[in-house]
Amino acid sequence: MPQTARSLTHADLLQLKRWNTPTIYNGWEQITKRDSGADAFNIEETRDFMPQMGPMVGYAVTLVIEPSNASHRKTNPSAGEEFRRYIASIPGPKIVVAQDLDKPRVLGSAWGEVSANMFRALGCVGTITDGAIRDLDEMTNAGFKALARRLCVGHAHVHPVRWNCEVEVFGRKVSPGDLIHADKHGFLVIPPEDQPKLLEAARFMDANECNTVIPAARGSAGLNSNELLSNLEASITQFSANVKAGFSREGEW
Repeated sequence: MPQTARSLTHADLLQLKRWNTPTIYNGWEQITKRDSGADAFNIEETRDFMPQMGPMVGYAVTLVIEPSNASHRKTNPSAGEEFRRYIASIPGPKIVVAQDLDKPRVLGSAWGEVSANMFRALGCVGTITDGAIRDLDEMTNAGFKALARRLCVGHAHVHPVRWNCEVEVFGRKVSPGDLIHADKHGFLVIPPEDQPKLLEAARFMDANECNTVIPAARGSAGLNSNELLSNLEASITQFSANVKAGFSREGEW
């Protein structure tokens, strides 16, 4: 599955890291043509094991594994090397999205100190896996962020089954080249057609909140109830008017 052309620069991606994933969602919601915002984020609960690292942003490189099945290593013994060559051929930043066919069972971890350092060197900033991880402190020290189902003590027969294909993790389908923004809240999958205006929309929505409803709420000291409610209603009206002037959808208000 070929990677599509990228419309965001590395500088754009660094700016997207300034906001949390819900804020990026607020921007994405204004520009997408999808009927439901729930079409883009994880449906099942996931866990950010390195929240102190902040958000991660990168393009999806996809992988399917089945740790319980050692026969994959015999069927295609060179798959590990082939997968690493595939990873190396894709420009970064990259996020490895790994679907674990064993779920909900966890029979071993696909990610630990060795793999984190290796894939970080290959331009990957982290992983989203519906399996397990281990060596949490060592992965953090490597600068490799992980959203996963749980922690695990042992490794297993982690051998690539297939890659560069559509996968499904935590109830969300992900294709190679999708842009991912992820943090402690979960992850957002942005398809190629929604990527060009994402930064502009996120910046607009953040500024809109910070210039209308939020200051009206924070400036409530000394006001009586009627004054406070009047200010809030005026700020909500202005918020919605700004959205209508800038985008076609109204968002949460």
